[in-house]
Amino acid sequence: MAELAPGLADAIAAIAAEAGALATARWDSDFERWEKAPGNPVCAIDLELDALLRTRLEALLPEAGWLSEETIDAPERLARRKLWVVDPIDGTRDYLRRRPGWAVSIALVEDGQPVFGVLDAPARGEVWRAEAGKGATRNGVPIGVKPRAVFAGARVPSDGLPRADSDLVAVFKPNSIALRIAMVAAGEADLVATVRWGFEWDVAAAVLIAREAGAVTSDAFGQKLHFNTPSAQAFGVLVTAPGIHDAAVERLRERALALR
Repeated sequence: MAELAPGLADAIAAIAAEAGALATARWDSDFERWEKAPGNPVCAIDLELDALLRTRLEALLPEAGWLSEETIDAPERLARRKLWVVDPIDGTRDYLRRRPGWAVSIALVEDGQPVFGVLDAPARGEVWRAEAGKGATRNGVPIGVKPRAVFAGARVPSDGLPRADSDLVAVFKPNSIALRIAMVAAGEADLVATVRWGFEWDVAAAVLIAREAGAVTSDAFGQKLHFNTPSAQAFGVLVTAPGIHDAAVERLRERALALR
């Protein structure tokens, strides 16, 4: 993978900040909200930000394809080496409830892997960034995963752990899965795991941030995550401190097999 062009990373981050500022400015307005499917909320601000981001990002890098939660997927993206993978508001449920656990998520993917990612979380006063091979930062300060060798006692962002995981420790959980993954990157959690089909736009930027901070990332079965796939999905995401990844895969194995 070639390095990003000079100034490109800052330009992407500035676009994310513009979207975050717009979402913040509209937070108190009387905007429309509905459900795309039961339990899957969306609002007019999601769509407004999606249009803004597409205009800005496509002007910035016209050769890149487009994949976003709020845009009908177009298979022509599969022919592109570069791809924007965007979630205008990751954590819409928190946005609608006026909680701070949401972020604008933008990843630039090249040849199936993210090469730049930014999470702009204005309600938390946080900007998370990573560039492939250059580390990860929060508000410009380098971050790193906290080493852990013992699975029991691992910290998991969760509203409540099932009995099978009672040996783990629940910590605060923002609605945004991208921000939960970023918690592992910053050493504020040790493990994030899902055992369901999930979309690339939910995790692309955060996965790079976690990788660059020293975390191990995979699907629920421990296999490497790939992006710009035909379905734009992977079965689960697993992000851990390096020393507990194998144990986490083993813990999830039966659940993942049963649910896949």
